[in-house]
Amino acid sequence: MKPRECRASVTALRALTPEIIEVDLEVIEPADWSFEAGQWISVPFGPKNVRAWSMVSSPTRKGVLTLSIDVAPGGIGSQWVRGLQPGDAVRFKGPTGGFVFNRADTRRAVFVAEEIGIVPVRSILSHLYETGYGRPTARYPGFSYLPVLREPPATWRGEKGEPAEAVERLVYGIDRLIVYVCGGGETINRVRDVLVTKGMDRKSVKWEKFW
Repeated sequence: MKPRECRASVTALRALTPEIIEVDLEVIEPADWSFEAGQWISVPFGPKNVRAWSMVSSPTRKGVLTLSIDVAPGGIGSQWVRGLQPGDAVRFKGPTGGFVFNRADTRRAVFVAEEIGIVPVRSILSHLYETGYGRPTARYPGFSYLPVLREPPATWRGEKGEPAEAVERLVYGIDRLIVYVCGGGETINRVRDVLVTKGMDRKSVKWEKFW
């Protein structure tokens, strides 16, 4: 789908942490606007200055979307988000992006998300949960969630280290497997290298680079 010029209105804002703000938008124009889980929109701040943010919400509800934005960088996009108020008008272009789940692919899926890279992955997983993963009798077949901390507290008993290290430890076989990775470029490359070393085709690693 070709990205479209859109108008929306802010309906709500939530500070999840001091550095993460969620923004709810209701699309006013075009009336039939929709997106696929995993896609993103871009907001212009000048002729050659735009910021792109992925939808964290599921596309189940037509004409509305939620962004989950890291405002820690403190740049023009972060300042704009911090200043938003309910009722504000927002212009954006979208949806854009091919980091989407292919329901026709019968391979097992593994999702690897680094930091704010969890946003499109959450959108995809929420949509799969809501729609039954394409199988009405199985909302979450074999689903498991494993958080990994780089600098865990002394009381932490879960996985720790870098994402690629966790993939090395936890992904035992690559037969009929597809992997979706979102985060920094270095992490994407390292995760892909680990999987290729295990025998995976590079094309079986789908990725979205956030920084």
